[in-house]
Amino acid sequence: MATKTRRIYELAKHYKLSSNAMVTILRELGFQPKSHMSVATPEMIAAVNLKLAREREDAKREMEEKKKQRLARTPVQAAAPRPSAAPPVPSAPGPVAVVGKPPKKKRKERRRKRDRRRVNQEEVERAFRATMADLSGTRPRKKARRSASETGGAGEEEVPVVKVNEYMTVAELANAMDRKPAEVVAKLMELGMMATINQRLDMDTIEMVAAEFDFDVEPIAEIGETAREEEHEEAKEPRAQVVTVMGHVDHGKTSLLDYIRKTNVVGQEAGAITQHIGAYEVWHGDDKIVFLDTPGHEAFTAMRARGAQITDIAVIIVAADEGIKPQTVEAIDHARAAGVPIIVAISKIDKPNARPDEVKTQLSSHGLQPEEWGGKTVVVEISSKTGEGIDKLLDMIVLQGQLMELSADPTIRGQGVVVDARLERGRGPVATVLVQTGTVKVGDVVVAGVHSGRIRTMTDDRNRSHEKVGPATPVQITGLSGVPQAGDSFLVVRNEQEAREITTRRSQIKREYEYRRPSGPVTLERVFDQIQEGHIKELRLVIKGDVDGSVEVLADTLGRIHTEEVRTNIIRRGVGSVTESDVLLAAASDAIIIGFQVGVEARAREIARREKVDIRLYNVVYEAEESIRKALEGMLAPTISENFVGLAEVRQTFRVPRIGTVAGCYVKEGRIHRNDKVKLLREGKVIYEGSIASLKRFKDDAREVKEGFECGIGIENFNDIKVGDIIEAYELVEVARTLT
Repeated sequence: MATKTRRIYELAKHYKLSSNAMVTILRELGFQPKSHMSVATPEMIAAVNLKLAREREDAKREMEEKKKQRLARTPVQAAAPRPSAAPPVPSAPGPVAVVGKPPKKKRKERRRKRDRRRVNQEEVERAFRATMADLSGTRPRKKARRSASETGGAGEEEVPVVKVNEYMTVAELANAMDRKPAEVVAKLMELGMMATINQRLDMDTIEMVAAEFDFDVEPIAEIGETAREEEHEEAKEPRAQVVTVMGHVDHGKTSLLDYIRKTNVVGQEAGAITQHIGAYEVWHGDDKIVFLDTPGHEAFTAMRARGAQITDIAVIIVAADEGIKPQTVEAIDHARAAGVPIIVAISKIDKPNARPDEVKTQLSSHGLQPEEWGGKTVVVEISSKTGEGIDKLLDMIVLQGQLMELSADPTIRGQGVVVDARLERGRGPVATVLVQTGTVKVGDVVVAGVHSGRIRTMTDDRNRSHEKVGPATPVQITGLSGVPQAGDSFLVVRNEQEAREITTRRSQIKREYEYRRPSGPVTLERVFDQIQEGHIKELRLVIKGDVDGSVEVLADTLGRIHTEEVRTNIIRRGVGSVTESDVLLAAASDAIIIGFQVGVEARAREIARREKVDIRLYNVVYEAEESIRKALEGMLAPTISENFVGLAEVRQTFRVPRIGTVAGCYVKEGRIHRNDKVKLLREGKVIYEGSIASLKRFKDDAREVKEGFECGIGIENFNDIKVGDIIEAYELVEVARTLT
């Protein structure tokens, strides 16, 4: 067995022993493992190998000794006298029959019947299992091959693989492995874990239990994947390219789309900064292009990443008068991580201080060499004010899409992703979805995240109604049971029953995750954990926003503000106005409510005034971030430093009744104050730290003694003072700390 580091339960599995038996063996060998999950070090593995090898040798020698003894007894048994008489042979003709045994021919017939009956029974059981698998909709388990290093040099071995998802129950895991739930419960008890058949297990426990039953696990990416229809190659048709526009804040991304769409989207955004993801459909001649406009501020990194993941082409906007900024680099990294082609548009070339050549030089330093300089990156100079270069940019986008030969199957049920979602008065949940493949129709039953419903209406970015849409089409849909999260998968399913099954299962997994995550809901268990962690202070927040994308980004931004001593804890986030329920939760949890581009209901405002709940409303994300950062800085414990103030040498000691030892000192440096802290140094070593009990100048009490004067110093609760000791005085200074 290779001596690489592994877990003890894996070591036990290799030797086909129980985990408890392996722990016992290691303890007998002088090791002290805490449990079967402890790491088996190379020393442990070597010791176990040696012990088991010796036991095998002992067993081999014992078998050889028994064999020798058997051979030694064989001649004696051969020389034993035979039976004195044999039964008489009947004189009648016919076959000779031995008493107690049927004739040879009959024995063969019975054996054939017995084998036939056993084979038939095996075939029946096999057919029954196959039929039940078909009825339950389960797929046959895959088999993985283990290498020789994993099997101890025994060559490749096929290992069954089960598909699992985190937080599945014991019963579900048992069913996936074709085992009885009682067997899995017994195995968990053997591993030191008490569990019921309905208890949910985390992924580490699932992997450990599956390994005990000789299974490898394959995590399921998402609940409901089996409901997706596979695309047919012969049915695929060309589709429009999906383009994501990314770049630094205020570099002209939305202004570019403004010019293309001939609308004024910028005027609707707070501070002329895009706060949401917009999905737009435009036509350039006979070619359709779908644009995703992602916000450019650094707080929207997650939004840009999500945009790059669903796009075909990335257009990076760089202002000619400012050049590449940190968020521009982030956008380039996101596009590269998504593996999509990059087209660079140098904007604002109409400005007097525009320096497009300097921008191209900066692009080259980031691996984006322009085509006119011998590189492979398409770089187009544009002006959203005059329209210069925009037609060329669109031509390059269309050309790039044609080179990619994008296609999708419109004949299957629609699939896509949620770009954004919000709650509208009178319409309910409204989700902007990008259909990536298949066809979506009004009346279809859909699943989006943990919500489902039947599509009531579909409208495009210009508020035009549609009865059905095909691949690469952004639309707004209504009819969902709730507001999904931006980035959730969007899927048309067969019927409402299937939709309920998928959403119920996803909701269970989500609740389990919310319950188990470290920064989960405030419970007595979490309070105890915080005490164990060292009284971690936290600022609890309730976040409400106008759309889910902004809520997600705001929660992500504020959630990252923390140190080892203080952190934020977002106890609720949602879409819509601040409600009475939000205020009551904040009052019970000592939380602050952060509202982003939303209002406060009248009843909620009244309760907040009565309960003294602080509600902060913002229109720009980084203003909220700055306010929360300042609040957290106020909760930080200050840095306490020692400030040296004086030094005195002990030249004589006096024993004073009821007071103790008083040191006659000479102040050699600085000054000694009555309220100072002191260190007593002897031969350069600190032997005591404490406070000054008394400070006298001759027989009078003194508040302060300066350098060059003599004084008497008494140290609180310490009398072992000797001539030659040094008393060093210092004061404690508190310095306010800031978050870095």
